[in-house]
Amino acid sequence: MATINRRRLLVGGGLGVGLVVAWGLWPRAYAPTLVAGPGEHRFGAWLKIGEDGRVTVAVPQAETGQGSWTGLAQVVADELGADWRTVGVEPAPLSPLYANPLGLEDLLEGMPAVLPDDLRGGVGAFPAPMLTAASSSARMFEEPARVAAASARALLCMAAAARWDVAWQECAVAAGFVTHAGKRLRFAALAAEAAGLTPPDRPPIGLGGAGTLMGEALPRIDAPAKVDGSAAYAGDIRLPDMVQVAVRQGPPGTVRLVSIDRTAAERVSGVVAVIEEDGWVAVAARTWWAAQRALDAAAPRFEVNGVLDDAGIERALIASLDGPGQRIVEEGDLAAAFRDATLVTARYHARPAVHAAIETPSAAAAFADGRLSLWLSTEAPGLARAAAARAASLSEGDVTVHPMPVGGDFGQGLDHLVAEQAARIAMRLKRPVSVTWSRGEALLHDRYRPPAEARMAARLATNGAILGWQARIASPATGRALVRALAPALDRAGLRLDAADRYAVGGARPPYRVPAMAIDHHPAEIGLPTGHLRGGAHGYTCFFTESFVDELAQAAMSEPMSYRIGMLGGQPRLARCLSTASSLGGWEGGVRGSGQGIAAHAFRGSFVAVMAEAHVEGGMPKVDRLVAAVDCGRVINPELVRQQVEGGLIFGLAHALGAATGMQGGLATVRGFDRLWLPRLADTPDITVELIRSDEAPGGVSELGVPAVAPAIANALWTVTGRRIRSLPLV
Repeated sequence: MATINRRRLLVGGGLGVGLVVAWGLWPRAYAPTLVAGPGEHRFGAWLKIGEDGRVTVAVPQAETGQGSWTGLAQVVADELGADWRTVGVEPAPLSPLYANPLGLEDLLEGMPAVLPDDLRGGVGAFPAPMLTAASSSARMFEEPARVAAASARALLCMAAAARWDVAWQECAVAAGFVTHAGKRLRFAALAAEAAGLTPPDRPPIGLGGAGTLMGEALPRIDAPAKVDGSAAYAGDIRLPDMVQVAVRQGPPGTVRLVSIDRTAAERVSGVVAVIEEDGWVAVAARTWWAAQRALDAAAPRFEVNGVLDDAGIERALIASLDGPGQRIVEEGDLAAAFRDATLVTARYHARPAVHAAIETPSAAAAFADGRLSLWLSTEAPGLARAAAARAASLSEGDVTVHPMPVGGDFGQGLDHLVAEQAARIAMRLKRPVSVTWSRGEALLHDRYRPPAEARMAARLATNGAILGWQARIASPATGRALVRALAPALDRAGLRLDAADRYAVGGARPPYRVPAMAIDHHPAEIGLPTGHLRGGAHGYTCFFTESFVDELAQAAMSEPMSYRIGMLGGQPRLARCLSTASSLGGWEGGVRGSGQGIAAHAFRGSFVAVMAEAHVEGGMPKVDRLVAAVDCGRVINPELVRQQVEGGLIFGLAHALGAATGMQGGLATVRGFDRLWLPRLADTPDITVELIRSDEAPGGVSELGVPAVAPAIANALWTVTGRRIRSLPLV
């Protein structure tokens, strides 16, 4: 029986509690569906080698700007011994071979669940979806990609060895050639023969000249097309007889469409059709601008069940905190630690945060000969296909999804409403359609990072050490909705989720050594659609935790950086990040007037510390400098890591100072970029990123730079203003 470990778990409840689905026991006898074109030869499910010498890597992860196309292709090229100049990529076909159980488990923070009685016992046939999430690309797929490349290398060596009448184990590879005793043959000349051979039972990983590209800052594969504008996104698809479609949806809580002025809409020049659904209205026209003008003229009105506003959301969060919560973390005896003690307490708040991706939701669809084709940006193509098939009343086998490059959706691509809309409209009009949401529509109907309210309490010893820690956090049960959306097979099997929603308080457990600790989630029904945003709940829980740690350091009259390091006996990698960031940043101790703040976080197997320098200008925070020290384990491509950390720091900066919305009259108050305070070039601080060398297994990178930015800035602002800001955004 296969060993059950982290990679083989779909969802882990921990210590035998909850749902344990054995990934290693799930049937794996799937034939590769990778298609080889003329002159190409397939080597398993991961790569093809052409008779022209081109190596094509099938990448199951969406390219959202995080560099997964380059990183995974580099793994294959490294193990294969290929010439990087000959390596290209293509999206992997839909197949269970590319399922991502690790990404699903980590995205959901290992949420426990319960199977029906007849399906218990740790075994089940519940494949995870193809999924781009939770900074899992390298952690999940480096190993299978490397094994596939090593097998292909062995086959190429076998083909060459047969020609030279030598043992294939004596052959080596270098820059696209198989070599032996001064002789060499190009991969191109061997591909046809090699593809017909049987690989060895144990692929020779890391042998025979492989391993020359690992750790090199190779150029990104997707960069040239993005620079010259030739990269095509979902909104760029153009098909014969295609119409452009604009959509207007009812506010959260919409029951039905009440009225629409069809005559006014159809009067707009270029309008082809007006489509009415219970929750939304769409107009198809020759141009998207005409469709949008027609929507304005139609003035659709919806019946809404309840009206959302900030005051109502705040009341729901507070009421939830005043009620019972679900214990997520319990260590030591907190009741004893708190008994008859004077506690340090604080309340924190985070508003709903928006994705605000450059690319708004869009999809192209065409129905012909009984088949529906979709072009869209998605982080879960199989689930998008299933959603579109249901919307079009077709079988999934009759729907083809063409995954497109993603314009940095930050988790927005986990929702498939635009795919459903495109499918329904294409089926109704019987012609190709391109559906694009406006910027306002994308912000009004985002799946927001949920708002949250936290009550923090701690007891300090006479020497300032933390004896007890309590965090009570109220937020919607977003994790439950994500489970049902991303693991529908479990839902259909009768999955019952435990009351505790680990996703909603992900990252709330501080990385420090505290003898007694309790973290509770208080589920809040707020009536607002919520979803995953880059960093998930860590974006607000790290703010709560690291801001409160600074408050405790102040109460203990201790210097904030050494205060943290003193509690990191079990986290030497995080301690090194803190000491490195403070050293590089010229840390002055976080004293009053310094404008310096520091914060740290452990996330998806990686560690980061961020030092911020900030001041107040015209009543608004101004961030002058961010210094980050990162330990993410063994690095495939240091430039990709640096880019992702820098991008995460900017993303964290945006959500520290803006990128959030209020609610009024049932609608988001932010309708465009002008009110989001997204950092411009002039607002961008000086950024330093130091990668700490490590031989540990690769950790997650794409989200790593986000969580610690807001508390580092808040802690810096306290030294300038003397006022503790306990809400996100900080303005």
